[in-house]
Amino acid sequence: MEKTAIAYKEKMKEMSVFSLICSCLYPESRKNIMGDFEGDLDIKPLNKRASGQAFEVILKPPSPVSDVAHCISSPPKRDISLEDIQKKLEAAEDRRRSQEAQVLRILAEKREHERDVLLKAMEENSNFSRMAEEKLQMKMEQIEENRQAYLAAMMERLQERERHAQVVRRNKELREELLP
Repeated sequence: MEKTAIAYKEKMKEMSVFSLICSCLYPESRKNIMGDFEGDLDIKPLNKRASGQAFEVILKPPSPVSDVAHCISSPPKRDISLEDIQKKLEAAEDRRRSQEAQVLRILAEKREHERDVLLKAMEENSNFSRMAEEKLQMKMEQIEENRQAYLAAMMERLQERERHAQVVRRNKELREELLP
């Protein structure tokens, strides 16, 4: 059981999230942080379970000596100069101008698209009107041609009847002259 507790402690040293975070944020403090907590940590193995080993991790109250050892200082603050502030303000102003220009460009593109759509709709409407007018004109011309053809046919029949009537009258007159 003692071997298991030691193995567990070693694993805790390797996989300590706190150690990982501290090593990323403060590269100068790469010393083994778990080593500092070794005295404050008590691990008791419990009875073996069907699922594996069980441990009870007991943290001892911090001692006044250990408080000083675990205190990690924050990184030193860099003095910000007036030039740095001016540069940051100018960069922010440039970003604002860039965003403004992008918004204006997008709005101009939308207006251009709306204008194109409106022009296309007007063109299609005028084409439709023109086509409807041409179709109506052709229909009216066809009706007029049909009417003229009908009137010509009626006139031809009337003239034919009139000729036939003249022939009949002439024949009747000839008969009357021959038959007295």
